[in-house]
Amino acid sequence: MPPTTTPRPARPRGVTPRLAYRPGVAGRGVVWALVTAVPLVFLTVFFAYPVASIVLRGFAPDGAVDLTAFGEVFARPRTWRIIGLTFAQATVATAIAVVLGLPGAYLLYRCDFPGRTALRAFVIVPFVLPTVVVGVAFRSVLAPHGPLGFLGWDGTFAAVVAALVFFNYAVVVRTVGGFWAALDPRAEQAARALGAPPWRAFTSVTLPALTPAIASAAAIVFLFCATAFGVVLVLGGPRYGTVETEIWVQTTQFLDLPAAAVLSVVQLAVVAVALVVAGRARDRRERALQLRSAETAHPHRLALRGPDRRTGDVVAVAVTTAVGVLLLALPLGTVLVRSFRTRDGWGLGNYVALGTTGGPNALSVTVWEAALTSLRVAVDATLVAVVVGGLVALVVSRRPRGRAGRRAVRTLDAVFMLPLGVSAVTVGFGFLVALQRPFGLDLNLRDSLVLIPIAQAVVAIPLVVRTVLPVLRAIDTRLHEAAAVLGAAPGQVLRLVDWPLAARSLGLAVGLAFAVSLGEFGATAFLARPDQPTLPVVIFRLIGRPGADNLGMALAASVVLALLTATVMLLTERLRAGGRTTAAGEF
Repeated sequence: MPPTTTPRPARPRGVTPRLAYRPGVAGRGVVWALVTAVPLVFLTVFFAYPVASIVLRGFAPDGAVDLTAFGEVFARPRTWRIIGLTFAQATVATAIAVVLGLPGAYLLYRCDFPGRTALRAFVIVPFVLPTVVVGVAFRSVLAPHGPLGFLGWDGTFAAVVAALVFFNYAVVVRTVGGFWAALDPRAEQAARALGAPPWRAFTSVTLPALTPAIASAAAIVFLFCATAFGVVLVLGGPRYGTVETEIWVQTTQFLDLPAAAVLSVVQLAVVAVALVVAGRARDRRERALQLRSAETAHPHRLALRGPDRRTGDVVAVAVTTAVGVLLLALPLGTVLVRSFRTRDGWGLGNYVALGTTGGPNALSVTVWEAALTSLRVAVDATLVAVVVGGLVALVVSRRPRGRAGRRAVRTLDAVFMLPLGVSAVTVGFGFLVALQRPFGLDLNLRDSLVLIPIAQAVVAIPLVVRTVLPVLRAIDTRLHEAAAVLGAAPGQVLRLVDWPLAARSLGLAVGLAFAVSLGEFGATAFLARPDQPTLPVVIFRLIGRPGADNLGMALAASVVLALLTATVMLLTERLRAGGRTTAAGEF
Protein backbone atom coordinates (compact mmCIF):
# COMPACT_ATOMS: atom_id res chain seq x y z
CA MET A 1 0.00 0.00 0.00
CA PRO A 2 1.60 3.29 -1.02
CA PRO A 3 2.41 5.72 1.76
CA THR A 4 -0.16 8.35 2.34
CA THR A 5 0.82 11.98 1.94
CA THR A 6 -0.77 14.96 3.54
CA PRO A 7 -1.54 17.60 0.95
CA ARG A 8 0.23 20.96 1.54
CA PRO A 9 -2.26 23.72 2.33
CA ALA A 10 -2.58 26.31 -0.35
CA ARG A 11 -0.84 29.58 0.29
CA PRO A 12 -3.29 32.48 0.65
CA ARG A 13 -3.29 34.86 -2.25
CA GLY A 14 -1.02 37.88 -1.81
CA VAL A 15 1.20 36.29 0.86
CA THR A 16 4.88 36.26 -0.06
CA PRO A 17 6.68 32.92 0.42
CA ARG A 18 9.33 33.19 3.12
CA LEU A 19 11.31 29.98 2.42
CA ALA A 20 14.18 31.88 0.81
CA TYR A 21 14.54 34.23 3.76
CA ARG A 22 13.88 31.84 6.63
CA PRO A 23 17.42 30.40 6.94
CA GLY A 24 18.79 33.90 7.48
CA VAL A 25 16.04 35.58 9.47
CA ALA A 26 18.29 36.26 12.45
CA GLY A 27 21.18 37.37 10.28
CA ARG A 28 18.93 39.62 8.23
CA GLY A 29 17.64 41.27 11.39
CA VAL A 30 21.20 41.90 12.57
CA VAL A 31 22.14 43.42 9.20
CA TRP A 32 19.18 45.81 9.19
CA ALA A 33 19.88 46.71 12.83
CA LEU A 34 23.45 47.64 11.91
CA VAL A 35 22.32 49.57 8.84
CA THR A 36 19.97 51.58 11.07
CA ALA A 37 22.42 51.95 13.94
CA VAL A 38 25.28 53.46 11.92
CA PRO A 39 23.45 56.66 10.86
CA LEU A 40 21.69 56.90 14.24
CA VAL A 41 25.01 56.80 16.08
CA PHE A 42 26.48 59.34 13.67
CA LEU A 43 23.50 61.65 14.11
CA THR A 44 23.62 61.28 17.89
CA VAL A 45 27.35 61.98 18.27
CA PHE A 46 27.79 64.71 15.66
CA PHE A 47 24.41 66.43 15.69
CA ALA A 48 22.13 65.68 18.64
CA TYR A 49 24.89 65.73 21.25
CA PRO A 50 26.45 69.08 20.15
CA VAL A 51 23.05 70.76 19.76
CA ALA A 52 21.83 69.37 23.10
CA SER A 53 25.01 70.66 24.73
CA ILE A 54 24.16 74.17 23.53
CA VAL A 55 20.63 73.86 24.90
CA LEU A 56 21.91 72.61 28.27
CA ARG A 57 24.47 75.40 28.42
CA GLY A 58 21.65 77.88 27.98
CA PHE A 59 19.32 76.35 30.57
CA ALA A 60 21.84 74.78 32.97
CA PRO A 61 25.29 76.35 32.62
CA ASP A 62 26.52 74.89 35.94
CA GLY A 63 24.66 71.59 35.83
CA ALA A 64 21.57 72.93 37.57
CA VAL A 65 18.68 74.61 35.83
CA ASP A 66 19.37 78.33 35.84
CA LEU A 67 17.54 80.85 33.67
CA THR A 68 19.79 83.74 34.66
CA ALA A 69 21.60 83.73 31.33
CA PHE A 70 18.27 84.03 29.54
CA GLY A 71 17.32 87.01 31.66
CA GLU A 72 20.63 88.72 31.06
CA VAL A 73 20.58 88.17 27.32
CA PHE A 74 16.96 89.23 26.88
CA ALA A 75 17.56 92.32 29.01
CA ARG A 76 19.96 93.65 26.38
CA PRO A 77 18.45 95.98 23.78
CA ARG A 78 20.91 94.49 21.29
CA THR A 79 19.25 91.08 21.59
CA TRP A 80 15.79 92.36 20.72
CA ARG A 81 17.21 94.41 17.86
CA ILE A 82 18.90 91.30 16.46
CA ILE A 83 15.74 89.18 16.82
CA GLY A 84 13.67 91.92 15.19
CA LEU A 85 16.10 92.19 12.27
CA THR A 86 16.05 88.42 11.83
CA PHE A 87 12.27 88.29 11.54
CA ALA A 88 12.13 91.45 9.42
CA GLN A 89 14.70 90.26 6.89
CA ALA A 90 13.22 86.78 6.68
CA THR A 91 9.64 88.06 6.35
CA VAL A 92 10.37 90.69 3.70
CA ALA A 93 12.63 88.36 1.68
CA THR A 94 10.03 85.58 1.84
CA ALA A 95 7.25 87.87 0.63
CA ILE A 96 9.32 89.21 -2.28
CA ALA A 97 10.53 85.72 -3.26
CA VAL A 98 6.95 84.45 -3.38
CA VAL A 99 5.67 87.42 -5.41
CA LEU A 100 8.53 87.18 -7.93
CA GLY A 101 8.55 83.39 -7.95
CA LEU A 102 4.90 82.89 -8.95
CA PRO A 103 5.34 84.30 -12.51
CA GLY A 104 8.50 82.21 -12.88
CA ALA A 105 6.70 79.07 -11.70
CA TYR A 106 3.92 79.70 -14.21
CA LEU A 107 6.29 80.39 -17.10
CA LEU A 108 8.64 77.46 -16.50
CA TYR A 109 6.04 74.84 -15.58
CA ARG A 110 2.78 75.82 -17.27
CA CYS A 111 4.13 77.17 -20.57
CA ASP A 112 6.04 75.39 -23.32
CA PHE A 113 8.73 77.25 -25.25
CA PRO A 114 12.25 76.61 -26.63
CA GLY A 115 14.98 76.74 -24.00
CA ARG A 116 12.68 76.02 -21.07
CA THR A 117 14.90 73.21 -19.75
CA ALA A 118 18.04 75.37 -19.86
CA LEU A 119 16.22 78.19 -18.09
CA ARG A 120 15.10 75.81 -15.35
CA ALA A 121 18.71 74.73 -14.84
CA PHE A 122 19.87 78.37 -14.73
CA VAL A 123 17.31 79.27 -12.07
CA ILE A 124 18.53 76.55 -9.70
CA VAL A 125 22.22 77.55 -9.90
CA PRO A 126 22.00 80.40 -7.32
CA PHE A 127 20.65 78.01 -4.70
CA VAL A 128 23.84 75.91 -4.73
CA LEU A 129 26.33 78.78 -4.96
CA PRO A 130 28.51 79.40 -1.89
CA THR A 131 27.06 82.11 0.31
CA VAL A 132 30.33 84.03 0.42
CA VAL A 133 30.40 84.24 -3.37
CA VAL A 134 26.87 85.63 -3.37
CA GLY A 135 27.81 88.19 -0.73
CA VAL A 136 30.80 89.33 -2.79
CA ALA A 137 28.64 89.46 -5.93
CA PHE A 138 26.04 91.75 -4.40
CA ARG A 139 28.68 93.99 -2.85
CA SER A 140 30.18 94.39 -6.32
CA VAL A 141 26.84 95.25 -7.89
CA LEU A 142 25.75 97.67 -5.18
CA ALA A 143 29.11 99.35 -4.56
CA PRO A 144 29.29 103.08 -5.41
CA HIS A 145 30.99 102.30 -8.73
CA GLY A 146 28.90 99.17 -9.43
CA PRO A 147 26.08 98.85 -11.98
CA LEU A 148 23.43 99.52 -9.33
CA GLY A 149 25.49 101.80 -7.12
CA PHE A 150 23.10 104.69 -7.79
CA LEU A 151 20.53 102.93 -5.59
CA GLY A 152 22.64 103.52 -2.49
CA TRP A 153 21.92 100.05 -1.14
CA ASP A 154 25.49 99.06 -0.27
CA GLY A 155 25.59 97.85 3.34
CA THR A 156 21.86 98.32 3.87
CA PHE A 157 18.87 96.23 4.82
CA ALA A 158 17.80 96.18 1.16
CA ALA A 159 21.11 94.59 0.09
CA VAL A 160 20.64 91.68 2.52
CA VAL A 161 17.04 91.15 1.41
CA ALA A 162 18.02 91.20 -2.28
CA ALA A 163 20.69 88.54 -1.70
CA LEU A 164 18.27 86.35 0.27
CA VAL A 165 15.73 86.59 -2.57
CA PHE A 166 18.53 85.66 -5.00
CA PHE A 167 19.16 82.47 -3.04
CA ASN A 168 15.57 81.42 -2.46
CA TYR A 169 13.89 82.40 -5.73
CA ALA A 170 14.49 78.86 -7.01
CA VAL A 171 12.74 77.35 -3.96
CA VAL A 172 9.49 79.10 -4.83
CA VAL A 173 9.76 78.41 -8.55
CA ARG A 174 10.48 74.69 -8.12
CA THR A 175 8.02 74.04 -5.28
CA VAL A 176 5.05 75.98 -6.67
CA GLY A 177 5.90 75.16 -10.29
CA GLY A 178 6.01 71.42 -9.69
CA PHE A 179 2.59 71.57 -8.02
CA TRP A 180 1.19 73.88 -10.72
CA ALA A 181 2.30 71.51 -13.47
CA ALA A 182 0.22 68.72 -11.91
CA LEU A 183 -2.84 70.91 -11.32
CA ASP A 184 -5.93 70.05 -13.32
CA PRO A 185 -6.62 73.10 -15.57
CA ARG A 186 -10.26 72.21 -16.26
CA ALA A 187 -11.59 74.12 -13.24
CA GLU A 188 -10.04 77.36 -14.50
CA GLN A 189 -11.21 76.58 -18.02
CA ALA A 190 -14.75 76.11 -16.72
CA ALA A 191 -14.60 79.50 -14.99
CA ARG A 192 -13.43 81.10 -18.21
CA ALA A 193 -16.24 79.38 -20.15
CA LEU A 194 -18.77 80.86 -17.69
CA GLY A 195 -17.56 84.35 -18.56
CA ALA A 196 -14.97 85.06 -15.85
CA PRO A 197 -12.07 87.23 -17.09
CA PRO A 198 -8.57 85.65 -16.87
CA TRP A 199 -7.57 87.53 -13.71
CA ARG A 200 -10.83 86.55 -11.97
CA ALA A 201 -10.43 82.89 -12.93
CA PHE A 202 -6.86 82.92 -11.60
CA THR A 203 -7.66 84.61 -8.27
CA SER A 204 -10.87 82.64 -7.67
CA VAL A 205 -9.86 79.16 -8.86
CA THR A 206 -6.13 78.67 -9.49
CA LEU A 207 -4.65 80.73 -6.67
CA PRO A 208 -6.70 79.02 -3.90
CA ALA A 209 -5.67 75.65 -5.34
CA LEU A 210 -2.02 76.73 -5.21
CA THR A 211 -2.26 77.92 -1.60
CA PRO A 212 -0.83 74.71 -0.01
CA ALA A 213 2.22 74.81 -2.31
CA ILE A 214 2.72 78.54 -1.75
CA ALA A 215 2.47 78.11 2.01
CA SER A 216 4.97 75.25 1.92
CA ALA A 217 7.44 77.24 -0.18
CA ALA A 218 7.02 80.34 1.98
CA ALA A 219 7.66 78.41 5.20
CA ILE A 220 10.84 76.85 3.80
CA VAL A 221 12.10 80.15 2.38
CA PHE A 222 11.50 81.80 5.77
CA LEU A 223 13.49 79.01 7.40
CA PHE A 224 16.43 79.46 5.02
CA CYS A 225 16.34 83.26 5.40
CA ALA A 226 16.15 83.14 9.21
CA THR A 227 19.23 80.88 9.36
CA ALA A 228 21.28 82.60 6.62
CA PHE A 229 24.85 83.31 7.68
CA GLY A 230 27.42 84.04 4.96
CA VAL A 231 25.28 86.49 3.00
CA VAL A 232 24.22 88.43 6.10
CA LEU A 233 27.76 88.49 7.50
CA VAL A 234 29.23 89.86 4.25
CA LEU A 235 26.47 92.32 3.36
CA GLY A 236 24.89 93.29 6.67
CA GLY A 237 27.87 93.48 9.01
CA PRO A 238 27.26 94.48 12.62
CA ARG A 239 24.49 96.90 11.69
CA TYR A 240 22.12 94.39 10.10
CA GLY A 241 23.12 91.18 11.85
CA THR A 242 20.74 88.33 12.63
CA VAL A 243 20.56 85.68 15.33
CA GLU A 244 22.77 83.48 13.16
CA THR A 245 25.56 86.05 12.80
CA GLU A 246 25.17 87.15 16.43
CA ILE A 247 25.99 83.62 17.61
CA TRP A 248 29.22 83.85 15.62
CA VAL A 249 30.01 87.33 16.97
CA GLN A 250 29.35 86.39 20.61
CA THR A 251 31.56 83.32 20.26
CA THR A 252 34.51 84.58 18.22
CA GLN A 253 34.69 88.25 19.22
CA PHE A 254 33.13 88.61 22.68
CA LEU A 255 33.89 85.04 23.92
CA ASP A 256 30.45 85.08 25.55
CA LEU A 257 29.51 81.41 25.25
CA PRO A 258 26.41 81.59 27.54
CA ALA A 259 24.94 84.40 25.42
CA ALA A 260 25.66 82.44 22.24
CA ALA A 261 24.02 79.37 23.77
CA VAL A 262 20.88 81.32 24.67
CA LEU A 263 20.66 82.70 21.12
CA SER A 264 21.09 79.17 19.77
CA VAL A 265 18.10 78.07 21.84
CA VAL A 266 16.11 80.99 20.44
CA GLN A 267 17.08 80.01 16.93
CA LEU A 268 16.12 76.38 17.54
CA ALA A 269 12.67 77.56 18.63
CA VAL A 270 12.29 79.63 15.45
CA VAL A 271 13.43 76.69 13.33
CA ALA A 272 11.01 74.33 15.07
CA VAL A 273 8.08 76.64 14.40
CA ALA A 274 9.09 77.02 10.74
CA LEU A 275 9.43 73.24 10.32
CA VAL A 276 6.00 72.63 11.87
CA VAL A 277 4.42 75.19 9.53
CA ALA A 278 6.24 73.69 6.55
CA GLY A 279 5.15 70.18 7.54
CA ARG A 280 1.50 71.15 7.85
CA ALA A 281 1.61 73.01 4.55
CA ARG A 282 3.22 69.98 2.92
CA ASP A 283 0.49 67.70 4.31
CA ARG A 284 -2.18 69.96 2.84
CA ARG A 285 -0.29 69.93 -0.43
CA GLU A 286 -0.22 66.14 -0.51
CA ARG A 287 -3.94 65.92 0.22
CA ALA A 288 -4.62 68.41 -2.56
CA LEU A 289 -2.59 66.31 -4.97
CA GLN A 290 -4.65 63.27 -4.07
CA LEU A 291 -7.82 65.15 -4.93
CA ARG A 292 -6.68 66.28 -8.37
CA SER A 293 -7.77 64.61 -11.57
CA ALA A 294 -5.69 61.74 -12.85
CA GLU A 295 -5.55 63.40 -16.24
CA THR A 296 -2.15 64.88 -16.97
CA ALA A 297 -2.11 68.64 -17.36
CA HIS A 298 -0.13 69.58 -20.47
CA PRO A 299 1.57 73.00 -20.66
CA HIS A 300 0.25 75.34 -23.28
CA ARG A 301 2.35 76.84 -26.03
CA LEU A 302 3.72 80.26 -25.10
CA ALA A 303 2.41 82.94 -27.46
CA LEU A 304 3.31 86.61 -27.10
CA ARG A 305 1.81 87.69 -30.42
CA GLY A 306 -1.19 86.85 -32.55
CA PRO A 307 -4.66 85.71 -31.60
CA ASP A 308 -3.37 83.25 -28.98
CA ARG A 309 -1.57 85.99 -27.06
CA ARG A 310 -2.34 86.04 -23.33
CA THR A 311 -1.82 88.99 -21.04
CA GLY A 312 -0.73 86.67 -18.23
CA ASP A 313 1.97 85.19 -20.45
CA VAL A 314 3.32 88.64 -21.28
CA VAL A 315 3.42 89.63 -17.61
CA ALA A 316 5.14 86.35 -16.64
CA VAL A 317 7.78 86.80 -19.35
CA ALA A 318 8.42 90.43 -18.37
CA VAL A 319 8.76 89.71 -14.64
CA THR A 320 10.86 86.57 -15.12
CA THR A 321 13.18 88.31 -17.58
CA ALA A 322 13.71 91.21 -15.20
CA VAL A 323 14.43 88.82 -12.32
CA GLY A 324 16.76 86.70 -14.44
CA VAL A 325 18.78 89.66 -15.69
CA LEU A 326 18.83 92.04 -12.71
CA LEU A 327 18.63 89.66 -9.77
CA LEU A 328 20.33 86.48 -11.01
CA ALA A 329 22.72 87.22 -13.89
CA LEU A 330 23.91 90.77 -13.07
CA PRO A 331 25.59 90.01 -9.70
CA LEU A 332 27.52 87.03 -11.06
CA GLY A 333 28.48 88.83 -14.26
CA THR A 334 29.71 91.83 -12.28
CA VAL A 335 32.02 89.68 -10.16
CA LEU A 336 33.49 88.10 -13.28
CA VAL A 337 34.12 91.46 -14.97
CA ARG A 338 35.53 93.20 -11.89
CA SER A 339 37.88 90.28 -11.17
CA PHE A 340 39.91 91.42 -14.20
CA ARG A 341 40.18 95.01 -12.97
CA THR A 342 43.48 95.74 -11.25
CA ARG A 343 45.19 98.81 -9.87
CA ASP A 344 47.03 99.25 -13.18
CA GLY A 345 44.02 98.63 -15.41
CA TRP A 346 42.53 95.48 -16.90
CA GLY A 347 44.40 92.21 -16.77
CA LEU A 348 45.03 88.92 -14.97
CA GLY A 349 46.84 90.48 -12.02
CA ASN A 350 44.22 89.41 -9.48
CA TYR A 351 44.44 85.81 -10.65
CA VAL A 352 48.25 85.90 -10.55
CA ALA A 353 48.00 87.18 -6.96
CA LEU A 354 46.09 84.05 -5.97
CA GLY A 355 49.47 82.35 -5.71
CA THR A 356 50.51 84.75 -2.93
CA THR A 357 49.28 85.49 0.58
CA GLY A 358 48.08 88.96 -0.38
CA GLY A 359 49.00 92.11 1.48
CA PRO A 360 50.58 92.37 4.94
CA ASN A 361 48.85 90.07 7.47
CA ALA A 362 46.14 89.24 4.94
CA LEU A 363 46.46 85.44 4.65
CA SER A 364 48.60 82.69 6.09
CA VAL A 365 48.30 80.51 2.96
CA THR A 366 47.79 81.17 -0.72
CA VAL A 367 44.35 80.99 -2.30
CA TRP A 368 45.37 77.95 -4.35
CA GLU A 369 46.44 76.14 -1.19
CA ALA A 370 43.07 77.01 0.38
CA ALA A 371 41.35 75.70 -2.77
CA LEU A 372 43.20 72.39 -2.45
CA THR A 373 42.18 72.22 1.21
CA SER A 374 38.56 72.84 0.22
CA LEU A 375 38.71 70.06 -2.37
CA ARG A 376 40.23 67.57 0.08
CA VAL A 377 37.70 68.45 2.78
CA ALA A 378 34.83 68.27 0.27
CA VAL A 379 35.93 64.80 -0.85
CA ASP A 380 35.97 63.55 2.75
CA ALA A 381 32.67 65.23 3.58
CA THR A 382 31.04 63.84 0.45
CA LEU A 383 32.21 60.32 1.26
CA VAL A 384 30.75 60.54 4.78
CA ALA A 385 27.51 62.18 3.59
CA VAL A 386 26.92 59.64 0.82
CA VAL A 387 27.60 56.62 3.05
CA VAL A 388 25.48 57.85 5.96
CA GLY A 389 22.79 59.41 3.74
CA GLY A 390 22.64 56.31 1.55
CA LEU A 391 22.07 54.10 4.59
CA VAL A 392 19.37 56.47 5.83
CA ALA A 393 17.61 56.41 2.45
CA LEU A 394 17.83 52.62 2.36
CA VAL A 395 16.27 52.27 5.81
CA VAL A 396 13.42 54.76 5.42
CA SER A 397 12.56 53.48 1.93
CA ARG A 398 11.39 50.15 3.38
CA ARG A 399 7.65 49.44 3.50
CA PRO A 400 6.90 47.39 6.64
CA ARG A 401 3.56 45.61 6.67
CA GLY A 402 2.80 46.37 10.31
CA ARG A 403 1.48 49.71 11.51
CA ALA A 404 4.21 49.97 14.16
CA GLY A 405 6.90 49.38 11.54
CA ARG A 406 5.49 52.04 9.23
CA ARG A 407 5.30 54.50 12.11
CA ALA A 408 8.92 53.75 13.03
CA VAL A 409 10.05 54.39 9.44
CA ARG A 410 8.21 57.74 9.35
CA THR A 411 9.79 58.71 12.69
CA LEU A 412 13.26 57.84 11.45
CA ASP A 413 12.66 59.85 8.29
CA ALA A 414 11.74 62.91 10.35
CA VAL A 415 14.69 62.46 12.74
CA PHE A 416 17.21 62.19 9.94
CA MET A 417 15.87 65.39 8.38
CA LEU A 418 16.49 67.48 11.51
CA PRO A 419 19.91 68.75 10.32
CA LEU A 420 18.13 70.41 7.41
CA GLY A 421 16.32 72.69 9.85
CA VAL A 422 19.21 73.56 12.18
CA SER A 423 21.74 76.12 11.01
CA ALA A 424 25.33 75.23 10.24
CA VAL A 425 26.51 77.91 12.68
CA THR A 426 24.68 76.17 15.52
CA VAL A 427 26.25 72.87 14.51
CA GLY A 428 29.74 74.40 14.34
CA PHE A 429 29.29 76.15 17.68
CA GLY A 430 28.02 72.88 19.15
CA PHE A 431 31.19 71.14 18.01
CA LEU A 432 33.28 73.74 19.84
CA VAL A 433 31.25 73.39 23.02
CA ALA A 434 30.69 69.64 23.15
CA LEU A 435 33.57 67.85 21.47
CA GLN A 436 36.50 68.97 23.59
CA ARG A 437 35.78 66.05 25.93
CA PRO A 438 32.82 64.25 24.31
CA PHE A 439 30.76 62.14 26.72
CA GLY A 440 33.41 62.69 29.39
CA LEU A 441 36.10 60.84 27.42
CA ASP A 442 39.72 62.00 27.52
CA LEU A 443 39.60 62.78 23.81
CA ASN A 444 39.89 66.27 22.36
CA LEU A 445 38.13 66.27 19.00
CA ARG A 446 37.72 70.04 18.90
CA ASP A 447 41.26 70.60 17.60
CA SER A 448 41.06 67.78 15.06
CA LEU A 449 40.86 68.49 11.34
CA VAL A 450 38.38 65.64 11.05
CA LEU A 451 35.60 67.82 12.45
CA ILE A 452 35.41 70.09 9.39
CA PRO A 453 34.39 67.39 6.88
CA ILE A 454 32.11 65.84 9.51
CA ALA A 455 30.36 69.17 10.11
CA GLN A 456 29.97 69.67 6.36
CA ALA A 457 28.66 66.13 6.01
CA VAL A 458 25.99 66.83 8.66
CA VAL A 459 24.78 69.72 6.47
CA ALA A 460 24.86 67.63 3.27
CA ILE A 461 23.25 64.39 4.54
CA PRO A 462 19.62 65.60 4.21
CA LEU A 463 20.27 66.53 0.56
CA VAL A 464 21.66 63.06 -0.12
CA VAL A 465 18.64 61.44 1.52
CA ARG A 466 16.16 63.60 -0.41
CA THR A 467 17.91 62.78 -3.68
CA VAL A 468 18.16 58.99 -3.29
CA LEU A 469 15.00 58.28 -1.26
CA PRO A 470 12.35 58.99 -3.95
CA VAL A 471 14.09 56.60 -6.34
CA LEU A 472 14.26 53.80 -3.77
CA ARG A 473 10.63 54.32 -2.80
CA ALA A 474 9.60 54.10 -6.46
CA ILE A 475 11.02 50.57 -6.82
CA ASP A 476 8.23 48.04 -7.16
CA THR A 477 8.25 45.76 -4.10
CA ARG A 478 7.28 42.86 -6.36
CA LEU A 479 10.84 42.93 -7.72
CA HIS A 480 12.12 42.23 -4.20
CA GLU A 481 9.57 39.44 -3.74
CA ALA A 482 10.47 37.86 -7.08
CA ALA A 483 14.17 37.92 -6.22
CA ALA A 484 13.43 36.34 -2.83
CA VAL A 485 11.35 33.58 -4.44
CA LEU A 486 14.26 32.81 -6.75
CA GLY A 487 16.50 32.33 -3.72
CA ALA A 488 18.40 35.63 -3.66
CA ALA A 489 19.89 36.62 -0.32
CA PRO A 490 19.13 40.11 1.04
CA GLY A 491 22.53 41.37 -0.08
CA GLN A 492 21.93 40.05 -3.58
CA VAL A 493 18.54 41.75 -3.69
CA LEU A 494 20.14 45.08 -2.85
CA ARG A 495 22.91 44.56 -5.38
CA LEU A 496 20.76 43.28 -8.24
CA VAL A 497 17.50 45.21 -7.74
CA ASP A 498 18.03 48.39 -5.72
CA TRP A 499 21.54 49.36 -6.79
CA PRO A 500 21.04 49.49 -10.60
CA LEU A 501 17.97 51.72 -10.19
CA ALA A 502 19.47 53.97 -7.50
CA ALA A 503 22.95 54.31 -9.03
CA ARG A 504 22.20 57.40 -11.11
CA SER A 505 20.46 59.20 -8.27
CA LEU A 506 23.40 58.33 -6.04
CA GLY A 507 25.72 59.95 -8.58
CA LEU A 508 23.56 63.05 -8.44
CA ALA A 509 23.71 62.95 -4.63
CA VAL A 510 27.52 62.80 -4.79
CA GLY A 511 27.59 65.95 -6.93
CA LEU A 512 25.18 67.87 -4.71
CA ALA A 513 26.97 66.87 -1.51
CA PHE A 514 30.32 67.87 -3.03
CA ALA A 515 29.00 71.26 -4.17
CA VAL A 516 27.41 71.99 -0.79
CA SER A 517 30.56 70.96 1.09
CA LEU A 518 32.77 72.99 -1.22
CA GLY A 519 30.92 76.21 -0.44
CA GLU A 520 29.93 75.58 3.21
CA PHE A 521 30.88 78.51 5.41
CA GLY A 522 28.74 78.59 8.57
CA ALA A 523 30.20 75.63 10.48
CA THR A 524 33.62 75.88 8.83
CA ALA A 525 34.04 79.47 10.04
CA PHE A 526 34.08 78.09 13.61
CA LEU A 527 36.30 75.09 13.00
CA ALA A 528 38.86 76.06 10.33
CA ARG A 529 42.44 76.57 11.52
CA PRO A 530 44.24 79.77 10.53
CA ASP A 531 46.96 77.73 8.77
CA GLN A 532 44.49 75.48 6.92
CA PRO A 533 41.45 77.57 5.91
CA THR A 534 39.02 76.61 3.20
CA LEU A 535 38.39 78.78 0.15
CA PRO A 536 35.16 80.40 1.48
CA VAL A 537 36.97 81.32 4.71
CA VAL A 538 39.86 82.86 2.74
CA ILE A 539 37.45 84.91 0.63
CA PHE A 540 35.78 86.26 3.76
CA ARG A 541 39.15 87.20 5.25
CA LEU A 542 40.17 89.04 2.08
CA ILE A 543 36.91 90.99 2.08
CA GLY A 544 37.55 92.10 5.65
CA ARG A 545 41.00 93.50 4.78
CA PRO A 546 41.31 97.05 3.45
CA GLY A 547 42.83 97.74 0.07
CA ALA A 548 41.90 97.30 -3.57
CA ASP A 549 44.39 94.46 -4.02
CA ASN A 550 42.72 92.33 -1.34
CA LEU A 551 39.30 93.02 -2.86
CA GLY A 552 40.58 92.07 -6.30
CA MET A 553 41.94 88.80 -4.93
CA ALA A 554 38.59 88.15 -3.22
CA LEU A 555 36.77 88.68 -6.51
CA ALA A 556 39.13 86.37 -8.40
CA ALA A 557 38.89 83.73 -5.66
CA SER A 558 35.09 84.01 -5.80
CA VAL A 559 35.18 83.33 -9.54
CA VAL A 560 37.36 80.25 -8.93
CA LEU A 561 34.98 78.95 -6.27
CA ALA A 562 31.92 79.64 -8.43
CA LEU A 563 33.54 77.84 -11.39
CA LEU A 564 34.38 74.85 -9.22
CA THR A 565 30.79 74.70 -7.96
CA ALA A 566 29.33 75.19 -11.45
CA THR A 567 31.57 72.44 -12.82
CA VAL A 568 30.39 70.04 -10.14
CA MET A 569 26.75 70.95 -10.83
CA LEU A 570 27.27 70.56 -14.59
CA LEU A 571 28.63 67.07 -14.08
CA THR A 572 25.74 66.41 -11.71
CA GLU A 573 23.15 67.46 -14.30
CA ARG A 574 24.63 64.97 -16.75
CA LEU A 575 23.81 62.20 -14.27
CA ARG A 576 20.09 63.01 -14.29
CA ALA A 577 19.34 60.91 -17.33
CA GLY A 578 18.14 58.07 -15.13
CA GLY A 579 15.77 60.19 -13.06
CA ARG A 580 14.31 63.62 -12.79
CA THR A 581 14.43 64.05 -9.03
CA THR A 582 16.78 66.59 -7.50
CA ALA A 583 17.23 67.90 -4.04
CA ALA A 584 15.85 71.20 -5.17
CA GLY A 585 12.72 69.43 -6.29
CA GLU A 586 12.28 67.84 -2.87
CA PHE A 587 11.95 71.03 -0.83
